[in-house]
Amino acid sequence: MARFSFSRFALCVLCGASISLLMPGLASAGWVTQTSGTTYNLWSVHFPVDAQTGYAVGDQGTILKTTNGGANWDSLSWGPYGLCSVHFPVVASTGYTVWGGSGNVILKTTNGGLTWVTQTSTAQRLLSIYFPVDAQTGYSVGRDGSSGCIWKTTDGGANWVNQVYGAPNNFQSVNFPVDVSTGYTVGIAGISWKTTNGGATWVNRPTPTGNDLFSVYFPVDTQTGYAVGSQGTILKTTNGGTNWVPTTLPTPYYLYSVHFPVDALTGYTVGDAGKIFKTTDGGATWDTLISGTTHGLLSVHFPVNALTGYAVGRGGTILKTTDGGVGVENGRGQGLGIRDQAYRATPNPFSSFVTLPGHEAERFSLYDVSGRRVGTFRGDRVGEGLSPGVYFLRSSNSKDKPLRIVKVR
Repeated sequence: MARFSFSRFALCVLCGASISLLMPGLASAGWVTQTSGTTYNLWSVHFPVDAQTGYAVGDQGTILKTTNGGANWDSLSWGPYGLCSVHFPVVASTGYTVWGGSGNVILKTTNGGLTWVTQTSTAQRLLSIYFPVDAQTGYSVGRDGSSGCIWKTTDGGANWVNQVYGAPNNFQSVNFPVDVSTGYTVGIAGISWKTTNGGATWVNRPTPTGNDLFSVYFPVDTQTGYAVGSQGTILKTTNGGTNWVPTTLPTPYYLYSVHFPVDALTGYTVGDAGKIFKTTDGGATWDTLISGTTHGLLSVHFPVNALTGYAVGRGGTILKTTDGGVGVENGRGQGLGIRDQAYRATPNPFSSFVTLPGHEAERFSLYDVSGRRVGTFRGDRVGEGLSPGVYFLRSSNSKDKPLRIVKVR
């Protein structure tokens, strides 16, 4: 089914006899920049139980915490280390972060980040940490020189045991979808490994790419998952990694993080130059969302649903959305090749159908708020037969701004 990304366009609405899209400043929120208080790169963000309390970590030992949905971020920074990954498994009080530089540092807190205790493995650099079901059993992956390594703890980090040492390439990300037994790790040159016995053995699951993979995520089970990486690479498996199917975006930008909040259909990936992509059809198509920044984005996380999420990145960038990222640019779409819309929709809101005076014989596509096309209508009976809701109308001219219409009953 055809799909269209409304995030590329400015949408303004005046409910009544007509709609004008010529006024700047009337726009949905989309991605909003939050004040981090730092200019250091932020490599990872995680909200354990809700969209209010979360953590972000980054260069120079930067640890940030919010308890009000990002309205304020407090610094809990620790040491000079560059922190690459943060994970709070069950509650907002007990969590872990790892250092990507030499020094073998794993940090743990049990009091919401007020204090951090140093734990050690013997790996040279750890880049990702994940605790599947509780704060006791977890995994961390990384590199030792040019080789990959995988470490496991079953006692909350008091002891870390080497499971894999000397893998052919560095591991960048680890994910265990449902339990401590079945998990995946991906890394440099398209490497992908899987375990089904808690890491006692790891099996190579070859991918069809030689590009680096930086993030792996299985949303709801051990069968369907996604991995993203360099050169716009996106891979998907529906059979537990036996086969990975590539979907390469038409962009050379690196993608560093992927997250599907509630199911295997709606997900997000972020990368260089402030790029954010969203899918609502399991990766068949990806829409480009406007982030409002050109800073590289390194991590994305949606805590409880597909609407409210956070992205962090270079230069201390923190972004938040509460509408699934379907925000639009203020003003008149400067630089996007979009022309001002002159259509009038009447009545709007409506209960039966909308008419577009002067365009009654033309054909228009209609989309719901997720970007899914719900039908094609003549300009004299737009929206007839649809359920109540908010819809966006687009003409055959791709440079026209979409028109927002509201069906009330």
